[in-house]
Amino acid sequence: MSWGTELWDQFDNLEKHTQWGIDILEKYIKFVKERTEIEISYAKQLRNLSKKYQPKRNSKEEEEYKYTSCKAFISTLNEMNDYAGQHEVISENMTSQITVELARYVQELKQERKSHFHDGRKAQQHIETCWKQLESSKRRFERDCKEADRAQQYFEKMDADINVTKADVEKARQQAQLRHQMAEDSKADYSSALQKFNHEQREHYCTHIPSIFQKIQEMEERRIVRIGESMKTYAEVDRQVIPIIGKCLDGIAKAAESIDQKNDSQLVIEAYKSGFEPPGDIEFEDYTQPMKRTISETSLSNSRGDSKTELKFASKSKGKLWPFIKKNKLMSLLTSPHQPPPPPPASASPSAVPNGPQSPKQQKEPLSHRFNEFMTSKPKIHCFRSLKRGLSLKLGAGPEDFSNLPPEQRRKKLQQKVDELNKEIQKEMDQRDAITKMKDVYVKNPQMGDPDSLDHKLIEVGQNIEKLRLEVQKFEAWLTEVEGRLPIRGEQTRRQSGIYEAQTTPSVNNCAQDRESSPDGSYTEEQSQENELKMMATDFDDEFDDEEPLPTIGTCKALYTFEGQNEGTISIAEGEILYVIEEDKGDGWTRIRRNEDEEGYVPTSYVEVYLDKNAKGAMTYI
Repeated sequence: MSWGTELWDQFDNLEKHTQWGIDILEKYIKFVKERTEIEISYAKQLRNLSKKYQPKRNSKEEEEYKYTSCKAFISTLNEMNDYAGQHEVISENMTSQITVELARYVQELKQERKSHFHDGRKAQQHIETCWKQLESSKRRFERDCKEADRAQQYFEKMDADINVTKADVEKARQQAQLRHQMAEDSKADYSSALQKFNHEQREHYCTHIPSIFQKIQEMEERRIVRIGESMKTYAEVDRQVIPIIGKCLDGIAKAAESIDQKNDSQLVIEAYKSGFEPPGDIEFEDYTQPMKRTISETSLSNSRGDSKTELKFASKSKGKLWPFIKKNKLMSLLTSPHQPPPPPPASASPSAVPNGPQSPKQQKEPLSHRFNEFMTSKPKIHCFRSLKRGLSLKLGAGPEDFSNLPPEQRRKKLQQKVDELNKEIQKEMDQRDAITKMKDVYVKNPQMGDPDSLDHKLIEVGQNIEKLRLEVQKFEAWLTEVEGRLPIRGEQTRRQSGIYEAQTTPSVNNCAQDRESSPDGSYTEEQSQENELKMMATDFDDEFDDEEPLPTIGTCKALYTFEGQNEGTISIAEGEILYVIEEDKGDGWTRIRRNEDEEGYVPTSYVEVYLDKNAKGAMTYI
């Protein structure tokens, strides 16, 4: 089966077919190229997806990935990253082994095809030239034969005519002979040309064309084999990465099997365990008994000496009951003055009446009524701001020993701090060892450097190590204290109650003195109660660390001196200029600010207020 013998007359069709074959090869190259682009895009999207869900370093999110389920998810993301890398390998191998090779082969194929069909066209042009020569000889022979016949007929006519001279007859005879000779010569040329053409034609159709077509056939078969090999390579490239992809999938499955729900539950306990005991039963308060101004059993501020039951309730409710109460209600209750403001002094002289006239003594309601009040009152966020700022000054934000945290969380934080300091000490010691080795090298080889130049560095590193060790000792002491105080079941309540007993005993023992030391001479049982509540309220402080201070709405000038000794009030001197942050709401008190950290209430009659006209609802009054 040969194209040279079977398709000897299909030159044009073979030319079209071979061009179609090259087009098919180029189409396959384009297909593989687009596949590599898809693989690259897919790998890029997988990497971006994996990166998107990776936890950010040094963030709270990274700390949350300590659970086994989150670790498995991280492993899945890492395996997906490796999975994307295998798709990149597919793209690279297809590009180098298929696209590039086939593109180079197509160029060679086009050159070879062009050469073969050029030879075929050249052979066709040669046979056509021989055919034209044969046709020319044939026409010339035919013409000479016709001229010889006409010359012979003319001679015979002249010879038969008696009126023609002998010379004319002889001339006609010679002309006829000449024409016959030319016809013979043309015949010989035609015969020679015919033989030559037949030879060239046999060579053309039996030798040249079959040879050229055979080369074209071989070229086409090589193209077909090459595209088949490329398709096989296409499959092999995919097959080569299947084991690694399988390992990636096995890694994902192994990560899923490593999830331990019990371990995660234990981690939740370690993360949020406070170390406190659950609250006990709340004691019944009998409201049928008449309310008295003296300390009663229904008052939350009852001393340990009189009734330990009440303080036990307070200590337990501190961490468990109050978180369910709106914080701003509590702060509004604690900070805003709960008595009418004193009237202005009769004399403008600050020395005559240093604290103004005493406000009339009023019946003080028990704290249980005050609890009912803040449970039903509307929130007053501004009151909490002042309390928060005052408590921040007294207690400080974020103490170094983490005493603001529950015992268990404090122990964890201290242990973490000790571990960090030990790591820093190890780093400093490694640096000291390196400097020591460098100094030894300088001692042995003075040309490399001056060993004395490293002494100050060694001293500095030694000082840093000493400081860090002192820090470690300090935190270890706190840690030992916390671990020694962590309560066993049933001891936490007693420990907390002891704290409140120590803090409330002075107020109980000095109750009479508290009455006499009040700036307005009124009964101050609630002052000790509010101090106790203020201490409880510190648990809420962290929730409002980012709260912005109230804006100023005007200024005021102190007309008289006022000694603010009650909670929520502030002392002022006569003639002092201060900022107004909240005007009188009808209760006779105006809220002012001296600086960023000092603010409170003063009697409205003690100051002359100048409100900013641009402030909302501003009005000027004296």
